[in-house]
Amino acid sequence: MSPVLVTGGSGYVGTQLIAALLRGGSRVRATARSTASEADLRAAVRRGGADDAGLEVVTADLTADDGWPAAVTGCEEVHHVASPIPVAQPEDPDELIVPAREGTLRVLRAARDAGARRVVLTSSFAAIGYTPKPGAEFTEDDWTDPDTPGLAPYPRSKTIAERAAWDLMDRDGGDTELVVVNPTAIFGPTLTTGLRSSTHLIKAMLEGTMSVAPRRRFGVVDVRDVADLHIRAMAAPEAAGRRFLAVADGPALSFLEVAEILRRRLGSLAARVPTREAPGDDPPRPIIHNDRARERLGWRPRAAETTIVQTAENLRDLGLLEDGG
Repeated sequence: MSPVLVTGGSGYVGTQLIAALLRGGSRVRATARSTASEADLRAAVRRGGADDAGLEVVTADLTADDGWPAAVTGCEEVHHVASPIPVAQPEDPDELIVPAREGTLRVLRAARDAGARRVVLTSSFAAIGYTPKPGAEFTEDDWTDPDTPGLAPYPRSKTIAERAAWDLMDRDGGDTELVVVNPTAIFGPTLTTGLRSSTHLIKAMLEGTMSVAPRRRFGVVDVRDVADLHIRAMAAPEAAGRRFLAVADGPALSFLEVAEILRRRLGSLAARVPTREAPGDDPPRPIIHNDRARERLGWRPRAAETTIVQTAENLRDLGLLEDGG
């Protein structure tokens, strides 16, 4: 049985994906930027209920060619999860765009050259629904226009990187198939103790450092369900050449509605969550369809409320909240 390659193995999605693959009996090879993160990665995988004996960790960086040919050798299946996610948007968009695009192309070329059967790429809803659209209703047929006025560097980088991936595979992908998963805002339990992505937002709410809820509306998806969709997208023959939106059923949420869920379900743990929203006009509440993943891949995501609550409980249980939160 050939190993399954997971890039960005030490990340929020990567650790959950590796744990799920190992629990399912796969051998996994994971890339990390340095060997220093291997111990933490193995601890995270064990925290996810998996035996790390089947895990091999190799070094490869998205910004350099070194290491990628060896990383993909012998791997029929590649999950490309690694991507730069900024804590703050950089002044120079190329700080995000160039590594996102070039890193994606670097992995795809290496996978193609090694004869991989399929690559499943983590993109983002940012590549689908960040250009205003009448009705704010989105499917996998939609694309963010990277030239949209005022578009932040992160959604630009995700859009440009995904477009480049499809262009490469359509033009010169050989026999390697590409599938793309486009998650909305990812929440859910973390297996790592170094917080990433939207878990910071739940932490800020619970600790009271987010005193006023930003006036935004967004889809929610559980990190465990993103991992599950990756695995389903890799296995299903009919997934080849398609994009799959990853979002929980039901309406998009606002930060204030997330705070209300926490307050209603968690009592004193949520005593400091915000109770008011920033002033301004209400932005559109997007309607984001997950029909393709549900109908073609049998994907069944957790309810958004369950994900929000379990994110908070996980932060508490790992001791990641300040002041006894």
